[in-house]
Amino acid sequence: MQDSFGNADFYTTVPGDTLPAVAAAYKLSEAKVAGFNGLQPGTPLSPGTRLRLIPAGPMPGAQGAATIDANGIPTGYTIEPEDSLAGITYRFNLTSEQLAEANKVPFTYEKGNVFFIQAGKVIQLQKKPVDSRSGSGTEVNNSFGQTVFYTTVDGDSFDSLGYKFRSTTAQILMYNPSLSADQPIPAGTKVRLIPGELKIEGAQGTSTADAQGIPLTYTTAPGDIERQVSFRFGVTDLRSANRPSTGTAGAWYDFTDLPNGELAPGQTISVALDKPINKPGP
Repeated sequence: MQDSFGNADFYTTVPGDTLPAVAAAYKLSEAKVAGFNGLQPGTPLSPGTRLRLIPAGPMPGAQGAATIDANGIPTGYTIEPEDSLAGITYRFNLTSEQLAEANKVPFTYEKGNVFFIQAGKVIQLQKKPVDSRSGSGTEVNNSFGQTVFYTTVDGDSFDSLGYKFRSTTAQILMYNPSLSADQPIPAGTKVRLIPGELKIEGAQGTSTADAQGIPLTYTTAPGDIERQVSFRFGVTDLRSANRPSTGTAGAWYDFTDLPNGELAPGQTISVALDKPINKPGP
């Protein structure tokens, strides 16, 4: 039995199957498969036996409660205080990339577990079914390879765009006021996938863009922080776009609070890797 990503969570045996052979086929140890199913290593298998290929319940690093569907596939999970990304992905047979996709976020880990792994948070473990035609529209990417605009095709939906571009429905609606959550997205719609012109908390300044709408420069405002400026413009490495022409600093721009990443206001910085603003380093 496969989950929504094609990972095998259960296996039904056929004549000739052995515990070591089944374990090897799914790149697991015999001891693990035996333990998942309350068996002893070497136990003979009868045809038609349904074997678990994931742990049956809480384990170190993933102590929370899970919800499962009628087929036994875990669909949701509540994070506990001592949980870890490694524990969660192991327990539910997912990669961190699949977990990020299921939750429509760019990534699942941040130093200190302050972004995704938060106690009490309910996370999704599976995707909803999407139309096979979705995701084949035209993309306009910035110089960091992040998609700024996407033109929809038949079959696209808020879910399919969310899984592909790691954007929640609420974000897509915020960036595209003409769309409505209770209406399908017409084919041929140019959908914005970054805030861009939309000011957000921690990135309240003004910007410029090229003829395609790709952001080029940004002028900082009081209270702006590096991370939020990067998020607003789909930038994966803001410092590289502002690398100094002299010195050894990571970027030439100034901070008012370096530990918090707060930028000094009134600076015009680059948000395009292919059009960096090179200034002497501090």
